[in-house]
Parts: sequence; structure tokens; C-alpha cells
Amino acid sequence: MPIRHCIVHLIDKKPDGSPAVLHARDSELAESSAIENLLADLNDSYNAKQGKAWGFFHAESGAHPFSGWLKEYLEDGSTFTAFSRVAVEHLQKLMEESNLSVGGHVLFAHYQQGMTDYLAIALLHHSEGVAVNAELDVTPSRHLDLGQLHLAARINISEWQNNKASKQYISFIKGKNGKKVSEYFRDFIGCQEGVDGPGETRTLLKAFSDFVESEDLPEEAAREKTQTLVDYATSQTKAGEPVTLEELSGLIDEDRPRAFYEHIRNKDYGLSPEIPADKRTLNQFRRFTGRAEGLSISFEAHLLGSKIEYDEEAGTLIIKGLPTQLTDQLKRRKD
Repeated sequence: MPIRHCIVHLIDKKPDGSPAVLHARDSELAESSAIENLLADLNDSYNAKQGKAWGFFHAESGAHPFSGWLKEYLEDGSTFTAFSRVAVEHLQKLMEESNLSVGGHVLFAHYQQGMTDYLAIALLHHSEGVAVNAELDVTPSRHLDLGQLHLAARINISEWQNNKASKQYISFIKGKNGKKVSEYFRDFIGCQEGVDGPGETRTLLKAFSDFVESEDLPEEAAREKTQTLVDYATSQTKAGEPVTLEELSGLIDEDRPRAFYEHIRNKDYGLSPEIPADKRTLNQFRRFTGRAEGLSISFEAHLLGSKIEYDEEAGTLIIKGLPTQLTDQLKRRKD
């Protein structure tokens, strides 16, 4: 993962309305294994975060100047250090306007992954710990706590530059402590939400459920294909990559690699060719299965509470919206 440029600034700010004090670095960080490890760990932590949102830049304006500064830097109109300096000064100003905000070390990193350029921006905090020194004494030790990553964004520079219609080249973490905490950081980037990750994921899973039903697959085959979808989408999410519908279709049915893709297109689910899968929604998409005395039941976990109701005391399931094929068979038996 080549790192083109990287720099860290410090904004000293407490959530009590006091002014934010900027301690800006005047040169980029030199290449080192420590920087590479930091960025690798940051990416892992960022990719694992749930509740991210995807979007695109607002039109450049006085209220949203970040994209203009980034464009100027990419066109060699300014250095990376100068770009990061004007950007962090803007962040400092927005922090002062948000009493809830807390300062920290602000990391800017322009790096390449594969053939794609990214810009990562993260507000980092320290945690207190202990270490054993050369004299075997236990001493206090401070370290960057990437597990407490609450404000960060990643911009797919290549997507932004090469696909003007894209509305998902920016991802950012939605604050856990309430919407207002993260609003100033989203405004700092100048990002508007363009893709509903959880909604797109639910639509994908609905399309898959419809596909499995239309194919009239045996229970074991349906379970295997479900696991394939979940495994692929989860691995893409972990890597910070979108789910590609054509690639997923090929994995679901190797003999007919375009079958699921054509099902999505023919039924017009409105899905983009690539979607940012939502980890929390994926975790709900599991299958419950059971077999006993000529009875076989298999259904997806997310149907509980909607199409399927479980009464634990009575030991019963109530199924609503039976498959058409099943109801037809029952009607024929009655006739």
C-alpha cells in the first residue's frame, strides 16, 4: 500500500466551549514502517466499523470549500502540507462552533491501494496504558487507540475524478454518541449522503430471497448460496470494498454466472452495479433450519417478526405469505 503523503496535526479542544488551539506540523511525515503500520491498522479499524454512510461532495462553496482545496492539491496547485493546513484550520473553526466536539490528532493520508487512490482523514485519540521498560520496570505508556475511532472519512479519489455520476465515493463514520457529534465532521468534508448502505443491503437481500424462491432450490443449496453471499459481502466490507453484483452473481452460481445478475436487472430492484454493504444488516441475514419426521423448515433470520412469528411457550411458528408453489400443491391435494 504505497503512501504518497501523510501528515498529522493536533487540535487541542475540550467539550466545554473553550477555544480550539491548533498545533500544526509544517512538513510531511517521512516514510517509515511505523507510518505504514499505523495506516494499515487505521484501515482495518475503519473497515470494521459499523454504521458508516456513503455520499459525495456538495458543490464547492464558501460553506463547503474542502473539495476545492483537494482539487487544487491534486492538480499540483498546492502542496499536500498546504492542503492539509488549510483543511485542518477549517476543521478547527467548525470544532469551535460545536460545543460537543473534542480535539485530537488529525491524520491526513493520501495512499494507493491497488490501482485506486484514497485520501483518509481521521481524528485520533490516545489511551493510557502500561509498558515494561528495558530495566523491567512497569511504566505508564500512551498509545493511539484506533479501537475508539469515531470520526473518520475516506475519499475514493479515483472514483471522484473518473466517475462524475458516482454518489458513493466518500464514506464516513456516523457518530455513535448522537447525530450532532458527527455533523460538524461531515460538514468539514462537505459530504452529502448519496447511498443508503443499509437500505441497499436490504434490497440486495430481498432480491436474493426472491431469486432463491424463483429457482425452487433444495434446502441445502439455498443454505450454501446464502452463506456464499454473506461470506462475500462480509469480506468486501472488511476490505473496505463495495459488493459488485456481477462478481457476486458468478460466485452464487458458477454454472450460470449471470443468473442472479439478470434476475436483479429483469426485476428492476434499482440496485447500483456496486453497493456498499452494511455489516449490521448482513449479520441479520442468517438461515434457521430444522428437520424432523418428514418436516423440513428453512427461513432467513430477518423474516422473524414479520412473515414468521415464533411462540416459544407454545412451541409454534406462524408463517405468513406462503410460497405460491406450496399453496398450489395444497390446493391440488384438497381438490
